[in-house]
Amino acid sequence: MGWGNTLTRRLKVFSMALFIYLDYKAVQKRVKWVSTSKKDAILTKTHERNARRVLNLMIELEGLWVKMGQYLSTRADVLPEPYINVLKQLQDSLPPRPLEEVHGTIEKELAKPMNDLFANFVLDPLATASIAQVHRATLVDGREVVVKIQHDGIKEIILEDLKNAKALVEWIAWAEPQYDFNPMIDEWCKEAPKELDFNNEAENTRAVSRNLSRKTGGESGGVSSAVDVLIPEVIQSTDKVLILQYMDGIRLNDNDSLEAYGVDKQRLVEEITRAYAHQIYVDGFFNGDPHPGNFLVSKEPPHKPILLDFGLTKCISQSMRQALAKMFLSCAEGDHVALLSAFAEMGLKLRVDMPEQAMDIATVFFRQSTTANEAKENIKTLNDQRERNVKALQEKMKMNKKEVRRFNPVDAFPGDAIIFTRVLNLLRGLSASLNVRIVYLDIMRPFAESTLLGSMMCGPTANSQWIYDSPVNSEVESKLRNLLLELGSNKILGIQVCAYKDGNVIIDTAAGTLGKYDPRPVQPDSLFPVFSVTKGITAGMVHWLVDKGKLKYEETVANIWPKFGTNRKELIKVHHLLNHTSGLHNALGDVMKNDPLLVCDWEEMLHQITNCTPETEPGSAQIYHYLSFGWLCGGIIEHASGKKLQEVLEEAIVHPLHIEGELYIGIPPGVESRLAALTVDMEELERLSGIRAGPDVPQELLSNVAQMATGLPVLFNTLNIRRAILPAANGHCSARALARYYAALVAGGAVPPPHTSSSTRALGSHVHTPKFPTMPSKKKKGASKKGSNSEQNGHDASLTDKNGYTQLRTSDSDEGSVAVGRNGGGGRMFSDGAKMLDAFMGVGEFSSMIHPNGKFGLGFRRYGYAGDSSKVTTTFGHSGMGGSTGFCDVEHGLAMAVTVNKMSLGGVTRRVVRLVCEELGVPVPDEFSVAGDKGPDMVLNLAPPE
Repeated sequence: MGWGNTLTRRLKVFSMALFIYLDYKAVQKRVKWVSTSKKDAILTKTHERNARRVLNLMIELEGLWVKMGQYLSTRADVLPEPYINVLKQLQDSLPPRPLEEVHGTIEKELAKPMNDLFANFVLDPLATASIAQVHRATLVDGREVVVKIQHDGIKEIILEDLKNAKALVEWIAWAEPQYDFNPMIDEWCKEAPKELDFNNEAENTRAVSRNLSRKTGGESGGVSSAVDVLIPEVIQSTDKVLILQYMDGIRLNDNDSLEAYGVDKQRLVEEITRAYAHQIYVDGFFNGDPHPGNFLVSKEPPHKPILLDFGLTKCISQSMRQALAKMFLSCAEGDHVALLSAFAEMGLKLRVDMPEQAMDIATVFFRQSTTANEAKENIKTLNDQRERNVKALQEKMKMNKKEVRRFNPVDAFPGDAIIFTRVLNLLRGLSASLNVRIVYLDIMRPFAESTLLGSMMCGPTANSQWIYDSPVNSEVESKLRNLLLELGSNKILGIQVCAYKDGNVIIDTAAGTLGKYDPRPVQPDSLFPVFSVTKGITAGMVHWLVDKGKLKYEETVANIWPKFGTNRKELIKVHHLLNHTSGLHNALGDVMKNDPLLVCDWEEMLHQITNCTPETEPGSAQIYHYLSFGWLCGGIIEHASGKKLQEVLEEAIVHPLHIEGELYIGIPPGVESRLAALTVDMEELERLSGIRAGPDVPQELLSNVAQMATGLPVLFNTLNIRRAILPAANGHCSARALARYYAALVAGGAVPPPHTSSSTRALGSHVHTPKFPTMPSKKKKGASKKGSNSEQNGHDASLTDKNGYTQLRTSDSDEGSVAVGRNGGGGRMFSDGAKMLDAFMGVGEFSSMIHPNGKFGLGFRRYGYAGDSSKVTTTFGHSGMGGSTGFCDVEHGLAMAVTVNKMSLGGVTRRVVRLVCEELGVPVPDEFSVAGDKGPDMVLNLAPPE
């Protein structure tokens, strides 16, 4: 191009941008003092004036700027109408290149004279676009074709324009950090040059044609048939010439012809949308440039769409396809947990925890399209939403208006998602330009679901990764894995099993997937919601405080928590709470029915528990405190320690056992990508109607158990519940963390040796409370630009593994604590381990504190042995609704945990526990036997004999 031309192009771009900016600023001041009607007229003339300026410059410069104009011309949903009317001229009608240039390129590329190639070559082009010109022709063998010829010298122009665009975007990001489009222009710089290789376009065309024509019923999880579109056959290609089958069609901007032929424009755009949904979600290979000039409509009924121009075609990995599908479905369902997990999986990193606003923004991409006539109102709606989000961000970050204007909440935006969002925007603009309304959530959903369900359809026998690839620790673990394969994906969605014997790990197995719509494999560090298993952890904190001298079992709760001593609760003691004999078994149980989300307000629930009245005298009856247990124990934990419950959890259990990042009561932001999602085994749900409650289980718990069983997964999958402090029900942990906890309890609080594992992340290696990366300081001129925004202080602000698990790092001090976790082992949780063991089980000096013949000791369920009720038990633990469990056998030195995310009647868990116990020669606890006595949570985990 020459240095002079390069400089001239750059000056024209920047001077035009500045000129238009100043024009609008002047008009903004002028219209402040005029009526609304005059204001609209002035703005319309301003839009027309500047649209013509933009058009003229784009036509003059050609290259990349034409492509940008084509993109803008499709955004009738967000751009003023004058811009659409003016810029749509760029879709096909650029001035043609000289025939001498066209013929010269063809003869040079194909190494033959024109007469040897074509029986006829139409001199007037069908279309002239930014990169190439298209002519109709007839080959010497009589086939009707179109010939696409690349403009001479366009490669150098495109590459130079990319530099100019990059410089312009960098300036905007410097002046207005909230408008940082660098990730987008970076992706464009990477992808745009691919359009200049017509051999690449030819292969892309063949690939997309094969993908869209094949049947996809069984392979991809349920999409019933191929989409109904046409794609021209590739005849021949070189670097700069492409010959394709000729297809006679109507341009999308030729509205008169569309009307004359009776084309159903609604059906047309819906079929185009289906084609792109298939390309994105099923194939992972899609055309990134769906502007109106790249489509025709066949003249013959049923007027199928003809897809053209596959130069800018994006290939994405299976994991990215799954993440994009998960993002789509999370928006459709309003699932904040899944959305944040999808962000982490695709590498989108945020600097602030604002899930509601993140959902608002993500949903914008998939919202129902609007017609061009509604563009003005649509722009206003989007601006109003943006203002609300900016205000929320300002309040969240405690910034002033100037600071929030310069704050970019996105730390890193994945390149693969750039073209994806561009395609969605272009499709939206296409529907707006044709004046039709498209419900993307309905049309694209089957394809998104097929992506997530497809990899789970074949089950464990066809999926080598169904059981996580980790070493087998023992012969019993090998037999366990065979059992899991036998049970298969029909009974198991995702599962973790971990066991310690005499302080050593003998089982550490993970299998299945993280959710019904999350085909990523369960890993040893995945976090499962475990319902009432949480009670055993909460009880452990109470015992720890007793051991530290912060409270006593015989002490009245009112002595520790003065506001509690009202409404006949003055005589309730700590051991009554732990033994489920306080009489408050139904306290606040109606909250879950009337206002489930109220349980997320920790302080309010503690306040309400102080106003409750017991139904029975303290110590007179042991009736399971299914929900109130958490607030009762949580209240005394906080009042006795003077600390927040989660601080005590870390101090008493997490840090001593070196299980950072794998045991929570209320998850922190930043761990969503490791969460397992709950679902229900619907086949077993039908059996719940026959369950009858015993005297130790509140009838309210079982009065509507089927409805509760179906509703709980939905509720406990929500972000609000997962983040809430519910010490009776919403613990999140891995089986290896839970088993390590019970391995310490079985030894009277002695911390076991380090947990050996060859998994991606060793136990204790996660940062327990992730922090969000901060805004990087402005780089000085000449400083290295290598790396992303999040590289600060000598290390990455986040790490993402191959499965999309993301962990945000914190400070150096946090890394120090993690190092301890890697090398941990030794030490004690309790000063008097033997006394604590007696307290857990309610034996010895503590036998008077428990209800005679009750199932519970102090906070833990006491397990008898199947077939031998006379034998003194040394086994205790706690199960949760749906099948997760944790327990230990003191006499035999066994500690075990099972976590599941497919809530059932407990058949899988019982099969697993029985196999392990029988292989080790350990008596099977009655909780897990076929006919033994069950605890209150296992009442809901009953199945016919296996």
